[in-house]
Amino acid sequence: MSIFPTTILLATDGSEEAQLAATTAADLAQKTNSELHLITVGPDLPLYKLPEHPAGFEDVLRKNRHEAKEMLEQQAERIEESGVSVKETHLREGRADEEIVEVAEQIGAGLIVMGSRGQGRLSRALMGSVSDAVVRHAHCPVTIVRK
Repeated sequence: MSIFPTTILLATDGSEEAQLAATTAADLAQKTNSELHLITVGPDLPLYKLPEHPAGFEDVLRKNRHEAKEMLEQQAERIEESGVSVKETHLREGRADEEIVEVAEQIGAGLIVMGSRGQGRLSRALMGSVSDAVVRHAHCPVTIVRK
């Protein structure tokens, strides 16, 4: 039995903080000989941004999915270019915290790595924080990477 995780889940959204988390996750995966999985959760479309015509709604959803998939693929390529293998990528839609925790459980992650934008108390109280929610609900340790 090892004290190191055998599976690491990197949650990424393409932000600068997520890039730092990607470097950390790749380094940990390489040093502990762990599988590395990546997840991104496509953005929900806020109700106030719904287009007036249903066809427009489908176009917006399709564009959002494409952008999220492209960002996830680019992140996986950058990691693999650094010499670390990515076992699998996961593109999900819904609430980011719930989807991250669900995928972590499905793959048996021993560690979740994610970035944090370091919101102040007021922003966190009003909008919530994905990293805070993942820490509260994950079944495994969570490493939060900040600038």
